[in-house]
Amino acid sequence: MKNTIFKGSAVALVTPMKSDLDIDFKTLGRIIEFQIRNNIDAIVLCGTTGESATLTNDEKIQIIKYSVRKINKRVPLIVGTGSNNTENALFLSLKAQNLGADALLIVTPYYNKTSQNGLIEHYNYIANNVKIPIILYNVPSRTGCNIEPETYKILSKHERIVATKEASGDLSKLAKTISLCQNNLDIYCGNDDQIIPTLSLGAAGIISVFANAFPLQSHKIVEYYSKGYCQKSLNLFFSSLKVINSLFLDVNPIPIKTAMNFLDIPCGKCRLPLCDLNVSHKKKLKNAFEEYIKKKII
Repeated sequence: MKNTIFKGSAVALVTPMKSDLDIDFKTLGRIIEFQIRNNIDAIVLCGTTGESATLTNDEKIQIIKYSVRKINKRVPLIVGTGSNNTENALFLSLKAQNLGADALLIVTPYYNKTSQNGLIEHYNYIANNVKIPIILYNVPSRTGCNIEPETYKILSKHERIVATKEASGDLSKLAKTISLCQNNLDIYCGNDDQIIPTLSLGAAGIISVFANAFPLQSHKIVEYYSKGYCQKSLNLFFSSLKVINSLFLDVNPIPIKTAMNFLDIPCGKCRLPLCDLNVSHKKKLKNAFEEYIKKKII
């Protein structure tokens, strides 16, 4: 049985930007405090929601340094260090490790579309050269690359590959993965709209976009379920589903950054090639958020 990095809800944190699209560290600090104050169980930096694709390595290092000091071990800090270049993924992983990250989130190589054997070699190479635990990240809709259950079984044998963020949407394959890996691999749901079915298969929690705006509600959905209050968890999930779905009216993280601005947590715009939400979608997003807030669910 491997050590679990966290149980509950981790936030896939946005990267706030100033008007000139430089990183807004003051707002980043404010968001981190907001998350911890509202019971978030872990924080994930420099992932898809954090616009990792348009951050330079130097910017990622600055974000890690700042956040390590700010979080100060109050919750686990997980850093996205994936790349379609294995050596660059290792470089970033070692930087994150040496700066004080608690774990790594490593997305499958993208665009290259490597084979399953290539995935095994890629991940084992990184795992052999770091000292902190690794969460795999499977999101084939973005990467064009899918980790198959049999590949998970092989990877889960490595002592430092301890979990996966599963965002394939394929619950049948997920069930097979869990059956094959047993206690060697923790599962984190990577799709907010599938949290309950993923928990029902034995997941340890979620890495959530929704939690940027509503960390307490995301935490409670998992907490209720884990304590056996399944109907209470389901009720909160269904009450949150409209706003969860609104966060995917356009490519993530465009809607969540727009929503954070609604909530008076100014995160600025996304860097190109991601552009502003169109007027129609912005209206739907705002209506969903206003309706949810008025419910005062928690």
